[in-house]
Amino acid sequence: MHDATDPRSPHSIIPEAITAPILVGYNGSTPSQHALAYAAGMARRMARPLMLAHVRPTPTRYAIADQWIPPSEDPAELLDWMRTALTETIDPHGLTVQLVHRSGDAARQLAELAGETHADAIVLGAPEQWVHRIIGSVPVWLARHARCPVIVVP
Repeated sequence: MHDATDPRSPHSIIPEAITAPILVGYNGSTPSQHALAYAAGMARRMARPLMLAHVRPTPTRYAIADQWIPPSEDPAELLDWMRTALTETIDPHGLTVQLVHRSGDAARQLAELAGETHADAIVLGAPEQWVHRIIGSVPVWLARHARCPVIVVP
């Protein structure tokens, strides 16, 4: 039998749905790694599960007539990438963690996921591109529309 708190255990990263998690948006950037570390600490302090979410953007235009097919990512490879990022960024020992990947608009998908799971908070890394700081970004949209606190980590 595997201990669910053992980070080497396959059960420390659970496939089942969890409720009231600390939701962290992750894209592999340095700010998202900082957000993951902050969210893990927050989840430990509040004794809440951690949900690591990656949202793959969908192309804004599909040229079906041109026989252009949007690129696909293998879900198993994506989950392996997320698992690796998790263990390289934090020590998941003692945390209940769920990995989630979705496609679409990151802000809307994270807000939807937060609503579905009744997330206690959404934690995100600050945008790296200066243009997002001027015209808007995922954290700005979520701060206006999410139904839970949004924490932006530099």
